[in-house]
Amino acid sequence: MILGNLSGSSEFRLLGFSGISPLHPFLFVVLLCLYILTLMANTVIAFIINSDRSLHTPMYFFLTQLSCLDICYLSVIIPTILENLMVGTVSISKTRCAMQMFFFLFFGVAECFLLAAMSLDRYFAICCPLHYTIIISSRVCRGLVFGAYICGTAVGLVHTLITFSSPLCGSAIDHFFCEIQPVLDLLCGSTFPREMQVIVVAVFAILSPFLLILYSYIRIISTILHMASAESQQKAFSTCSSHLLVVTLFYGTAGSMYLRPKSTYCASVDKFLSLSYSVVTPLLNPIIYSLRNKEVKGALKKKWRKSKLVWK
Repeated sequence: MILGNLSGSSEFRLLGFSGISPLHPFLFVVLLCLYILTLMANTVIAFIINSDRSLHTPMYFFLTQLSCLDICYLSVIIPTILENLMVGTVSISKTRCAMQMFFFLFFGVAECFLLAAMSLDRYFAICCPLHYTIIISSRVCRGLVFGAYICGTAVGLVHTLITFSSPLCGSAIDHFFCEIQPVLDLLCGSTFPREMQVIVVAVFAILSPFLLILYSYIRIISTILHMASAESQQKAFSTCSSHLLVVTLFYGTAGSMYLRPKSTYCASVDKFLSLSYSVVTPLLNPIIYSLRNKEVKGALKKKWRKSKLVWK
């Protein structure tokens, strides 16, 4: 039944930014530039970390995974937005729409749990420094990343299959990609069970890792405040300030999108929030980590000096 529903010939129409057609060329150029900058910034961060042995630590291993997730996450959405801005309303098959929703959820949920794993890394580094290398081993790091991908796969599969196995009435999606809420609005009959499904998914995928992050940082801040010298406090806080800023950006935008009642939903506001956490945040992540991290800045300068010597 599910496969049959997904493989049908019917299509959806993504309305995108149909209300501001005169601005389409400008938005196309802006988003294309942001997309290229994001790809370049995250690729550079991943390359620098992999090529510099001094950065082969758990924290930077997680950062490499975050950069890869941001690239994939953005690449699920941006091509459809650019297509929408070029041709106006985009027709998309049910199969492609379902795949887009799955990968959107997969990468988004995996990033939620990856940020939680990164907070655990900072917790053990600051609160249990003597046992840090034993607890956060390379095997544990790989296990945490694998667990994040498993959670992303589970949420993406369950939510996508349940949504697209239900009868759908209508074909116009008032969004620029197959976002969860606009697709749910097409369900026939009462949407309450599916709305509860979204809330359950949001609690599991957003709230539970956020609570783990919150607990980790409460313990981290408590440990930092009990350190003897101001220099030690500053050094400890500098190791987690970048991650804390990235968490605030990601959870602030994602939480405002999915952890609010349906009565407050507005299509234009939802599109703006979607752009914030799907386009702006992946661009800011590498900038935050490169500007606020001395080791990354040092590795970048080293590579820059070597490249200049090669070209000479």
